[in-house]
Order: sequence, then structure tokens, then C-alpha cells
Amino acid sequence: MSTTSQWIDVASPNGSFQAYLAVPHIGKGPGIILLQEIFGVNEHIRAVADQYAADGYVVLVPDLFWREGAHIELGYDEAGWKRAVELMQATDNEHALEDITATVAALRARPEVEGKIASIGYCFGGRLSYRTAAAGLVDAAIAYYGGGIQNQLGLADQIKVPLLMHFGGQDSHIPPEAVQQIAQRFEDREEVEIHIYPGAEHGFNCTHRSSYHQRAATQAHGNSLIFLSENL
Repeated sequence: MSTTSQWIDVASPNGSFQAYLAVPHIGKGPGIILLQEIFGVNEHIRAVADQYAADGYVVLVPDLFWREGAHIELGYDEAGWKRAVELMQATDNEHALEDITATVAALRARPEVEGKIASIGYCFGGRLSYRTAAAGLVDAAIAYYGGGIQNQLGLADQIKVPLLMHFGGQDSHIPPEAVQQIAQRFEDREEVEIHIYPGAEHGFNCTHRSSYHQRAATQAHGNSLIFLSENL
């Protein structure tokens, strides 16, 4: 299935910023707001958006670093990592949530969107996807290796929508104890799924990184598509 893509403007109370829009060949479908890693809306994140569009979803990816500069794209070398961490530390979580709120509104208003909307986030974006669910902005949420979720479990009772979380079994950034904390907090919630992929490192879904784990990425994508089909 082919897709079409373009950058569009999103208006917010704090100013206008851009978001990457990917639309399936049929021109319509349920919506996904896709939330970036700390490396910006780079080639990899756009490829992920295109993949979900090929799967039949209308995908919108907000440029969450726009206050520091439009369309920042970083690689995964030492310089890229250094700048990415600086940008993450400079990003105010409440401002990011405001941007996400504006992006969700823009996505729901798109004529291509039919039905419900989910958020999907990776790393930094995974934590934001969790917070997006807690804020009640979407109808379902997915978080890939969301670092820091274990420190925001106070938001758990605010989550009223289905939530899927993916973690690597060998994640050097998110210790097993953190994943265990999260699992224990949600153990009585049937609408919350947690999958742990043996042997997978942090960032296992990113084909552009040495931590890419083909089996885990494939399984997680399949689990995500099943989850989306059941909840959107």
C-alpha cells in the first residue's frame, strides 16, 4: 500500500509549529499521533509514520522541539546523542503536552480521519504517550520503552483508555526493577498490556541504530497492530 506525506502547520496557543502527516493510499482511516524520540522527527520516525500509514492509519507527528528550531533531525552518533539529551532537558513537559493537545485537535479535524485516535510514542515519546493517555486526549495509547514512566505512576488512576507498553528485556536505560514497578501498578487493569521482549535493548524498534532487534521489533509491531485493531 502506498502512502502520501507532507508537513502541515498546527496552530497552538503558544504559536504555530509543523507536524509530519502520512496518509494511507485509500485516503482515510483511524488516526494516530506519533511521538518522537529525543532525536527529533528524523528519517527513522518519518519511516515509522509511513509504515503505520501503509497499515491503514492517518498519522500525524508533531515537531516537539520546534521552540529550539524547526525540523531538527539528529543521528545516533556521539554528537547526535549529546544534542538530543540537551534538547530533551530543555523541553518543558507541560509545553510538550500542550503541543500534543493541539496536534490531537488538528488530527481529529482532518477530513481523512475516520473513527478513533491513538497515540504511539518511542522513548521520550513513550513517556509522553503515557501522559497523553492520562490526560484523556486519545482513545488508546502505546508506549515503546517509555523511560521514566515508573516515576509517573501517580497518573495511573487517570488512565481510562486501553494502554499497551513495550519493553526490551535487556534495556540498559530502563532497569528491570522499573518495569516490575510498572507491571505491579497495573496488574489489576485488564485494559493495560505489557510486553517484554527477551534480548532486546533500548531502542530495539529503530532500524537506524545498533540496538535494532528485528524479532522484537516485528513482534512489537504485530502486537501494536492487533491492539489498534481492537481498540480503534
